[in-house]
Amino acid sequence: MAQVFGFAILSLFITAVLLVPFIDFLYKIKLRKQKQKTRDVFNQRVRLLDRLSDWKVGTPFGGGLLIILVVTFLSLWTYGLLGIDVKFWELFALLFTFVGFGALGFYDDLRKIFNTHSGVFGLKLVHKFAIQWALALIIGAVMYFQLGYSFVYVHWFGEITLGIIYIFFAAFVIVSFANAVNFSDGLDGLATGLLIICLVAFLAVAGAILDPFLSLFIAILLGSSLAFLYFNIYKARIWLGDVGALSLGAVLAVIGLLTGKPLSVALIGGVFVLEVGSTLLQILSRRFLNRRILPATPIHVYFVKRGWEEPKIVMRAWLLGVVFALLGLYIAFI
Repeated sequence: MAQVFGFAILSLFITAVLLVPFIDFLYKIKLRKQKQKTRDVFNQRVRLLDRLSDWKVGTPFGGGLLIILVVTFLSLWTYGLLGIDVKFWELFALLFTFVGFGALGFYDDLRKIFNTHSGVFGLKLVHKFAIQWALALIIGAVMYFQLGYSFVYVHWFGEITLGIIYIFFAAFVIVSFANAVNFSDGLDGLATGLLIICLVAFLAVAGAILDPFLSLFIAILLGSSLAFLYFNIYKARIWLGDVGALSLGAVLAVIGLLTGKPLSVALIGGVFVLEVGSTLLQILSRRFLNRRILPATPIHVYFVKRGWEEPKIVMRAWLLGVVFALLGLYIAFI
């Protein structure tokens, strides 16, 4: 366990050293927030957010790219250095998720630079959603055919065998969390702070089930995320961008699935579930009831509209995230 914490510190140090020149690089390639009209999930103008985010124009995004690079290379180097029994397909599932969803998110970030909506850089939302499902189904197939995952464990009911349906279950969890973290990445430090809380909880679960392989990956990702959070809290000097939000959300889901405790995954990531759930309810209510349930979604935007200050929303979300994490750990260990 000492080695796990040691590499978490190493990951934190490497990311912290690289972040300042990386931020300068993002400024140089102009990967930063532009002056534009903010729109909600119905593609309608959100004038309040336009006004409140004026001061954020010029802030670079795409910080998740550095996290992906550091965690990927450090993980590959660390596993070889320690001589841990490397589970190839487990490593493949983690890194394929990280890089695959990161590449899709990076596409979205690049599109914001060129402001294109047609041709190669003009994929529609439905196409990007289909790509997410394709990536998630590949990961689910790897977990089912190569790693032998075919059941979920629920404390009150024991093991529930899903068979080949597990592939679709895993894909649903991965796509859901990828978009949940992406929706949450709207306020400075919100998504990153919640992610760190989830990683600490999953590190405890991985340690309890004696999985040093998974523990090491979580620790490396945790260290890098902590370094990033220093520059991401209000007022942020850098944001995750879609490259970071999609990749971190998807890999968080895979980490949870690899622990074999899906109910704990939903509870530990409870605030993310609330974020994506509020958006889904808004879409469904507009579709079937022809009205909105909330004045604005995701849920953090609703609190912005009520007049809450951004740091207050973020800090209270972190506190709620800790409560959900404790509930998830309780369910995991009883």
